[in-house]
Amino acid sequence: MNFTKSERLQKLPPYLFVELDRKKAEAVSRGVDVIDLGIGDPDMPTPRFIVDRMVQAVQNPAYHRYPSSQGMASFRAAAADWCAQRFGVSLDSETEVVASIGSKEAIANLPLAFIEPGDVVLVPTPGYPVYHIGTLFCGGETFYMPLLAENGFLPDLDSIPGDILRRARIMWLNYPNNPTAATAPDWFFPKVVQFAREHDIIICHDAAYSEMTYDGYKAPSFLETPGAMDVGIEFHSLSKTYNMTGWRIGFTVGNSEVIAALRQAKSNVDSGQFEAVQDAAIAALSSDQSCVEDMRRIYAERRDVLVKGLREIGLDAPSPAATFYVWCPVPKGYTSAEFCARVLEEAGIVTTPGNGFGDPGEGYFRMALTVSAQRMQEAVERLRKIL
Repeated sequence: MNFTKSERLQKLPPYLFVELDRKKAEAVSRGVDVIDLGIGDPDMPTPRFIVDRMVQAVQNPAYHRYPSSQGMASFRAAAADWCAQRFGVSLDSETEVVASIGSKEAIANLPLAFIEPGDVVLVPTPGYPVYHIGTLFCGGETFYMPLLAENGFLPDLDSIPGDILRRARIMWLNYPNNPTAATAPDWFFPKVVQFAREHDIIICHDAAYSEMTYDGYKAPSFLETPGAMDVGIEFHSLSKTYNMTGWRIGFTVGNSEVIAALRQAKSNVDSGQFEAVQDAAIAALSSDQSCVEDMRRIYAERRDVLVKGLREIGLDAPSPAATFYVWCPVPKGYTSAEFCARVLEEAGIVTTPGNGFGDPGEGYFRMALTVSAQRMQEAVERLRKIL
């Protein structure tokens, strides 16, 4: 039989993190003691009080049946309360909040609600690959907005051509940013709201890293901006904030019409998240957030070890105010892929080539702060030997 894959699958680029896993596995099979600074997956366990809540919840027979695709009312209320306390954003948990199976699922499903073949989605690059993949699956067209160092890794909205804007339906933004670790200055979100109104574009802000901040910086919500609720939505995830990547739980908040459309799309393709997981997530969101402070302190210590070491080696490493990534220019004479390949082959360190996130990422590599400070120091010493 001829099992020909669909055109949409054939158009997909290799998923970056699958390729990283493959290369890491090859190195491990050769007996290399690999230090993995590639994929952004927290190495710390989920806080014990969340796990304990899950142990209790999973024994509740009421949670053993099909969940609602929009999420438990109590979970949506906890998400709304968290947004009110953290950002001062008031939300109606019935109409302006929907649960998601991690933010990745909601990000992939959102275009299903709005994009027709020929519609344009504005996507930052370098950026999270799923923004483009969700567009591709709907038959939409991606227009890439380059994130360049000279612009503070912000998209130049004024440079987007008029013919593109006339067909654009959605704009994706992500601050604090993956992979660049850039943050949004005070003037940026108000400009985005005005831009969205002028061109009738839905703003989709991925805020997965909003709680991973250091040195007194507090990341704003896009929805704090006056008028933002009229033009867009925001995606939140418990994955990084509470070390719950494997639990697959998040929520999307914002404009009620957009949320209703996302909820409708989701209801036709998923059956919601296990309610015991939602119950445990309520414990996380409703806690005193001291576990988040502990997380920030640990990542800040690791960041300082890595950045100091990279600078001593001669690399121009910035010290990020947010996320758990260091986005660093490669040494002269290397492409991103060449440098990351050498670091893996000669030092046993997995890093992510910047061009894997999009063409403007060429000339950079990304390192995740997902190993202990001691292990991070060892990575620095290995790099020192080969550089």
